[in-house]
Amino acid sequence: MDKKHGKKYLAAKQMVTKEIYTVGEAMELLKKTSPVKFDASTEVHIKLGIDPKKSDQNVRSTVSLPHGTGKKVRVIAFVPEERVKEAKAAGAEKAGNEELIEEILKGFLDFDVAVATPDMMKSLGKVAKILGQKGLMPNPKAGTVTPDIAKTIEQIKKGQVEFRVDKFSVVHNMFGKVSFDQKALQENFLSLMKAIMDVRPASAKGTYLQKVSVATTMGPGMNVSVPSITEMLK
Repeated sequence: MDKKHGKKYLAAKQMVTKEIYTVGEAMELLKKTSPVKFDASTEVHIKLGIDPKKSDQNVRSTVSLPHGTGKKVRVIAFVPEERVKEAKAAGAEKAGNEELIEEILKGFLDFDVAVATPDMMKSLGKVAKILGQKGLMPNPKAGTVTPDIAKTIEQIKKGQVEFRVDKFSVVHNMFGKVSFDQKALQENFLSLMKAIMDVRPASAKGTYLQKVSVATTMGPGMNVSVPSITEMLK
């Protein structure tokens, strides 16, 4: 595998000398192991002790990261005509109803998050498959179907992120940028971890947090001690 990686990646990988790191050690090392010139994202991968095939164990929610993600988030809003100005004033790149749905049908997908008012959900049936395949369909569990559209858009733009478990019981999320200082990275990381722990399904048995690893975009991964996470969240 290493033969496929460049010198910078291999040099970064050599810095990962331990099998497991405390939260503080991992955040410090993250800032040193990015092998790319651009401001890479910091990512976390969390293996959960749940069965995502069971509807009552489908972990999905949102969290507002205290320092944002460092990424400009493009939001569109499906709203009635009388609320278009409100949505745009809150920061939506595009807002509308039938015309916006037509744009989606014609191939427009140049956005990161879609939000909708509850009364618009029936109309979204036309584009549900398109948006669903891209993970962009507004959903009440993700907080993206809401009557308080302006507040939701503002929160997303400031750093609210959605997290959801995949079919392998793993949550993948970015929680900042390499340019963030260590304290900001740590606070974002712990906020995300707390949110995931707070939505532990009541029916989940055994160890909930099974494995946690962090990495930068295109950088080597490192395992984070679960006890060090839970201790910091007490």
